[in-house]
Amino acid sequence: MQFTDTASAGNGGVATASANGGAVSIGNVNSGGNAGNAIGVGDTWGGDVGVNGGSIANSTQLSISANGGTAIADASGGDHNLAFVS
Repeated sequence: MQFTDTASAGNGGVATASANGGAVSIGNVNSGGNAGNAIGVGDTWGGDVGVNGGSIANSTQLSISANGGTAIADASGGDHNLAFVS
């Protein structure tokens, strides 16, 4: 009959790490004082009057990030540990 002895020392166990970014909160976003086209029509008489204000477009782009960075975990057992045979 053969027996096997196993010795272990300094087992660090489980290490967990996370680099969660969390939440981001921003305040009011003001994309400018966009008022569109201003049109002034003076006195008119004698016929039809056509007024065209054109088209208005406004674009606001936001780039917001909540990067968590780097997470480091260590489950080292250390030095000078005792070993037990099981």
